[in-house]
Amino acid sequence: MKVRGWDYPFSLEYPHKEVPVVLFTGHGDLNSAIDALRAGAYDYLLKPININELAVLVESIDQQRHRKKEGIVLGGKPKRKEKETGKTVKDMSLEQNHPPQAIMGEIGIFSDAMRDIFKQAEKLHGDRSIPVLIQGETGTGKEVVAKYIHYGRDGVSLPFVDINCAAIPPGIFESEFFGYEAGAFTGGLRKGQKGKLDLAHGGTIFLDEISELPLELQSKLLRVIQEKEYYRVGGLKKIETDLRFICATNMDIEKGVQEGQFRQDLFYRLNTGRIIIPPLRDRQNEILPLATMFLNRFTSQKGKRFAGISDKAAKVLQSYTWPGNVRELMNVVEYIVFMYDDNELKLEHLNNLPQFKNNGYVEEEGMGPVVLENFSLPPDGLDLTQLNDNIIIRALEMHNGNKTKTAAYLGITRRVLQYRLKRLEGD
Repeated sequence: MKVRGWDYPFSLEYPHKEVPVVLFTGHGDLNSAIDALRAGAYDYLLKPININELAVLVESIDQQRHRKKEGIVLGGKPKRKEKETGKTVKDMSLEQNHPPQAIMGEIGIFSDAMRDIFKQAEKLHGDRSIPVLIQGETGTGKEVVAKYIHYGRDGVSLPFVDINCAAIPPGIFESEFFGYEAGAFTGGLRKGQKGKLDLAHGGTIFLDEISELPLELQSKLLRVIQEKEYYRVGGLKKIETDLRFICATNMDIEKGVQEGQFRQDLFYRLNTGRIIIPPLRDRQNEILPLATMFLNRFTSQKGKRFAGISDKAAKVLQSYTWPGNVRELMNVVEYIVFMYDDNELKLEHLNNLPQFKNNGYVEEEGMGPVVLENFSLPPDGLDLTQLNDNIIIRALEMHNGNKTKTAAYLGITRRVLQYRLKRLEGD
């Protein structure tokens, strides 16, 4: 079995499915812990092992085995795997006693803004009645924050069910979400089927890309959040639920409300516990610590030699705007570790990555990115007007023609940028 590059000499499936598996590792991180638990591990502990935590864990395993013998299964994997629609729903109900040390152990790498967000998440963890809305660009870490709200600092054994609203067709969302009774529609199971609200009962349901949910379904979601009850599709019996709702979106939610794409009443309800995650370009002091963390992780996983990042590569990484945020940074580092084996992550390793080469970040033919503190001038003179024009053109290309972002990048107003572009067109 392989979990994020780690090879284990066993499978968590048959014939070991009745044997609880606990992973001990000295290379812990949030994603690998989640992957191990998804693969079927009962729990995940970091070295050095705390004897008290181990004793509590052994007792928990023993209690669960007794419950199974008595026919009382709380949480855990269902005996029959129900049919899911592709990979749109990730059932996280197996995640028990999630180790928050995976986040807290690396808390020093985060900016003050992110530390404040984790503090807010800890407060929200203490009150399951407050719905939460997490906003941020793609790749900023919305799901990481959602899981920290659920698990808190000490971890819990409650289910966490993750649903991507953008990946489930609207026509089947209700049956996936609420479940359905026998005979509710043609093609359904003869005995009906429970929904994700049932799987998440007592824990948390995380609705990613909530802005993609159609308006008519938004109204039904609002009712569940407010009334804490729902009907299955085709059902007449009202079902009470005990859930924490966490929603996430990369959409400008206020703009969506103004344009009628998102229900105002649902926004106001979710706005009770609202977290806005800033993009990575606004947390520049996190870039190198995060890159180093990812480099150490993937170097260990893939058995490579990387021990650091060169100064030139570090300058390039810090000067890039990272439109894909933390996820893009992680993917870049993973790709380099996969493709190369060196003592350092160097500038030459970035040469074949289009997001750097096409935007002029990588040194090529003796030219490199402009470093304001230290740059060289040509000995035979310089056309300052031409240089300014070239910088404006390059900055505009860098931001895909977005004049607002280009002006902000250059430190000028949009009106000044438009004036200079008109002058260029006249030339």
